[in-house]
Amino acid sequence: MTVLEIIEQAYTGYARYLWHEVTHPSWHNYFYWLIGLSLAVWALEIILPWRKKQPVIRKDFWLDAWYMFFNFFVFSLIGYAAVSNVVVHWVRTFAADALGISAFDIFDVRVWPWWAQMLTLFLVRDFIQWNVHRLLHKVPWLWRFHQVHHSVQQMGFAAHLRFHWMETVVYRFIEYLPLALFGFSLTDFFAVHIFALTIGHLNHANIDLKYGPLRYILNNPRMHIWHHAKTLPEGAVGVNYGISLSIWDYLFGTAYEPASGRDIALGFEDVERYPHGFFRQMFKPFRKP
Repeated sequence: MTVLEIIEQAYTGYARYLWHEVTHPSWHNYFYWLIGLSLAVWALEIILPWRKKQPVIRKDFWLDAWYMFFNFFVFSLIGYAAVSNVVVHWVRTFAADALGISAFDIFDVRVWPWWAQMLTLFLVRDFIQWNVHRLLHKVPWLWRFHQVHHSVQQMGFAAHLRFHWMETVVYRFIEYLPLALFGFSLTDFFAVHIFALTIGHLNHANIDLKYGPLRYILNNPRMHIWHHAKTLPEGAVGVNYGISLSIWDYLFGTAYEPASGRDIALGFEDVERYPHGFFRQMFKPFRKP
């Protein structure tokens, strides 16, 4: 197909997909999984709040709710699906023609048991995302985009998906080729993504989850709250980079949990002056510092 044909099919295909998601609830439906998980975790926040003085409708609650749906659905409809399909087409062509490789050439996961495929996808994807997350903190121009996520001053489940659309571009660009070479299917991604979505919601929620020894493997609210701390250890640009797993931080020395962190100040220096509102936050990273 030509580039224009790929773009046309991406727009029409994603529009049909989104309409089908909204009008056909099912167990393989991202739209209703997002709503269901969000309502369930929000109910836990209301029933068992960790920060009891924090309002149920916390600061920027509705802004973060819009971010959830924008980053999950609207962004792809606006143009991400079309652009990413063109890039994927180019990468596949380049890998096949220039490098002589394609899916399954390096790892053929199709011969593995189902549980081994799921576990491998989850571990590889999470480790890639842990490294990308470190880059977002260490590289100054990437940090300008990541600041949107760290502008949260009252933590709640919806803060999980408050992030600039450029983060989606960076994450997907870096993780696509390694995962594609394994030959994982969209069904595999769905199961792993829903699990990661659940952990991410819980990590940002106003609840106190204690995993016991599992806290050294799974990320958790007590650990992740320190990632959002306004004051970091001296010389550190970030701590606790884990997305779903905390084990990478313990293995590579970036784990930090000196206390419960329940009432610590969140954000970054001068976060109070950071723009409020969706469009102002979207344009902020592109403005000259």
